Amino acid sequence: MFNLTRFNLAGFNFNGLDRLPITIREKVIKVLPKILKPSFVLIPFKVQKLLLLKMLTSIFHQAITEGDFEFLQNKWLKISITDLGIDWWLSFDGNQLMMMPHTSNIVEDVCFSATGDDLLLIAGRKQDPDTLFFQRRLKIEGDTELGLEVKNLIDAIELDQLPTSLHKAVDGCAKLVQQTHDDIAQSKLRELL
Repeated sequence: MFNLTRFNLAGFNFNGLDRLPITIREKVIKVLPKILKPSFVLIPFKVQKLLLLKMLTSIFHQAITEGDFEFLQNKWLKISITDLGIDWWLSFDGNQLMMMPHTSNIVEDVCFSATGDDLLLIAGRKQDPDTLFFQRRLKIEGDTELGLEVKNLIDAIELDQLPTSLHKAVDGCAKLVQQTHDDIAQSKLRELL
């Protein structure tokens, strides 16, 4: 069985990558989803479910035991990673999180959709979900009240709740993506002046 605490991207050193030329970082960020998308198609749903539910259960252990997921009981949340073509449907059965494949013909009550980069920035605490929502980079469609509950739960996530290696990987990737976006914006601003 896959153990998230042994998943070691922490050994990868993200330091110095932000000093690569902007054009290279920008191309990597644009091309990476095109490279990853076919790989994700090959990962069976059972493996995706195992990994995602294990990670979410670890992150939200306290919230689950305290009943903070009751709002999702008999409701379905769709998470769509638009540039990777991944859709996950999540719910709560009163005791644990549940996940269903796209073949289940589930109609979601609320849908959160964004690119992988933007979801990574949210997970790494480099961007606020509200900011991305108002910039139309995070779409929340469906039951507004349910969407707000989910957003509040996302806001409550602490990176420290992630296993150390996953925490370092998410933080390092998010910093690199954010720095690249910032550098691109500054470069465009200098071109205008």
